[in-house]
Amino acid sequence: MDIKEYKCPNCGGAVKFDSSSQNMKCPFCDAEFEIADLEDYQKELTSPTEDSFDWSSELEKVQGSAAGTFNPEQDCLSTGSCPSCGAELIGDNNTIAMVCPCCGNSQIVQKRIEGMLKPEYIIPFKLEKKDAIEALKKFYKGKRLLPDCFKDENRISCIQGVYVPFWLYDAITKAHIRYRATTVKTWSDSNFYYTKTSFYNVVRDGSLGFEKVPVDGSEKMDNDYMDSIEPFDYAMIKDFQSAFLSGYLAEKYDVDAKQCMERAAKRMKASVESEFRNSVTGYSSVSTESSAVDIKGGKISYSLFPVWVLNTKYKGENYLFIMNGESGRLVGRLPADVKKSWKYRLLFTGTLGAIFTIIIQALRLFL
Repeated sequence: MDIKEYKCPNCGGAVKFDSSSQNMKCPFCDAEFEIADLEDYQKELTSPTEDSFDWSSELEKVQGSAAGTFNPEQDCLSTGSCPSCGAELIGDNNTIAMVCPCCGNSQIVQKRIEGMLKPEYIIPFKLEKKDAIEALKKFYKGKRLLPDCFKDENRISCIQGVYVPFWLYDAITKAHIRYRATTVKTWSDSNFYYTKTSFYNVVRDGSLGFEKVPVDGSEKMDNDYMDSIEPFDYAMIKDFQSAFLSGYLAEKYDVDAKQCMERAAKRMKASVESEFRNSVTGYSSVSTESSAVDIKGGKISYSLFPVWVLNTKYKGENYLFIMNGESGRLVGRLPADVKKSWKYRLLFTGTLGAIFTIIIQALRLFL
């Protein structure tokens, strides 16, 4: 037997029909609801509450190609001779392009950019090494706790341009999100202060399309850093040509499209929820009660994006800096000088002490 019970959206208690008001009323919190509104709320309670991600059709297309497994020969350690000076060049099993340390000539591992391993797109480097060096110097400015010897001894000439592998995801998302919202009205008379809180069941249902959502496919690159240097300007994107690799390091992906799919889905879900939430306005408070996002995957593309990388050491610890090779956005972590830290703490404490002393003396003058 199917049993139906109306629940109060406010406190969760069982709601009953109130004959005097001809509305539904909660005996626990005295909240009242029109019958039609409460019926709509009951329907919302049975709406989807779980996310659904589906890129199966597109993964089937790329499986066995860019998203699949590779010939062991293609993953072997790469060695070769520089065509200009004859020096030996050595790369790991993900290297696409290398730069000769002797003469600066480029060596491209052609078998890793052919057939199923060939990227569809590439964003060429727009900024040069000198731009990366200047960006790093600007990054130092204003950092009062930065040790003086860090920037003096830092070998910024070690900055290297690298083409990082990215997966780009297209998708259509459909979302059904329910919010609990309130409005609060206050007033008073000669005897009392009054507060009236109204509760609302707000629903947003719609769809958003996404094109080329990027997720880096390199195990070596820190995901938080790579997300932080976005966005890349897609107006600069071009069909892949190996000539763009000349003079830079480049790697093929070691995290395939299927593994990166979850990160792409999370980014899309976060964007959908943010856009829907921004449309809920005019309330005193808004909280999300349920969120269901259905993602139907479309095309998955394999691309290379430009990044300047510096990994330097200070007192035995690694410090990584990464810059977007197209926009110039740079992120990284800096060390702090302990002595400077204590100096500013003491200075701050002393300043506060002086201020409080002046305030106390001033108050005494009025007592």
